[in-house]
Amino acid sequence: MPPLRSSLTRALASRTLASQVCSSFMNEFLENFKKNVHLRTAHSELVGHWSAEFGGRTNKAFHIWKYDNFAKDKEWQEQFLIPNLALIDKQESEITYLVPWCKLEKPSKEGVYELATFQMKPGGPALWGDAFKRAVRAHVNLGYTKLAGVFHTEYGVRNKVYVLWWNESADSRAAGRHKSHEDPRVVAAVRESVNYLVFQQNMILIPTLFSPLK
Repeated sequence: MPPLRSSLTRALASRTLASQVCSSFMNEFLENFKKNVHLRTAHSELVGHWSAEFGGRTNKAFHIWKYDNFAKDKEWQEQFLIPNLALIDKQESEITYLVPWCKLEKPSKEGVYELATFQMKPGGPALWGDAFKRAVRAHVNLGYTKLAGVFHTEYGVRNKVYVLWWNESADSRAAGRHKSHEDPRVVAAVRESVNYLVFQQNMILIPTLFSPLK
């Protein structure tokens, strides 16, 4: 049997980081991040980097990294993280994996992203996974939005699922969501999935200039 760490790292897809930056230092934080990001990307792929626009606290940076292992990057910590701690009011870090029925998609053009966070009931995907998948697929099938990725927490708050959507604009997202509310297939799938839901939060995210996902 392989070591536990090895079997886990093959399954893990990403590390999600949410950095709450002091309001007067947001521009400085982003500039420092851009200047030093090559130190981290030498070891881990940056999937995307966004700032929160609506649906959460302002001055929040949200980033997703693809990890191959749990090794710490000393150079990144010493040259970026530690010098910039004074700019950060709060930071949350989770290890997540891309669910088996979804692959990471890179949109062909720039847009805005919606991060939907679902806290599901205890029991894991064995309990609510199929119903959740049907609800996500029902929205995808309407064609008003594109699914960028679905992530499930491995370390952090358990039974939490992140769904990352791409939209041409916040207005096109709003129009599409209104359409989905009138679609009987979406309504039926969501009604089934919501039986396993504890709470949900949605945020509109704007990609930074250096974000691979635009």
